[in-house]
Amino acid sequence: MLKSKNVEKLEEWIEKASNLKIRKIDKFVNGLKRDMQAVRNAIVYEYNNGLTKGSVNKVKVIKRIMYGRNKFEMLRQKVLLLENNG
Repeated sequence: MLKSKNVEKLEEWIEKASNLKIRKIDKFVNGLKRDMQAVRNAIVYEYNNGLTKGSVNKVKVIKRIMYGRNKFEMLRQKVLLLENNG
């Protein structure tokens, strides 16, 4: 389903999974149904936010390391330096 980018197979899978009557799978399926458009888009499109998450994680690590030692301007300079060199 994911490799072929066939959204119709998602509907079939949800139907089969619902018929299993397994509580944890039912909870997962209900989560998918709550945001079905996002799930369909994730199957159809190749875009993701991995690069953004990596940058945010890097900033958080720097912030934790520098906690209580410097002011915001120093954090800003360090992040910019690492982004330009990294």
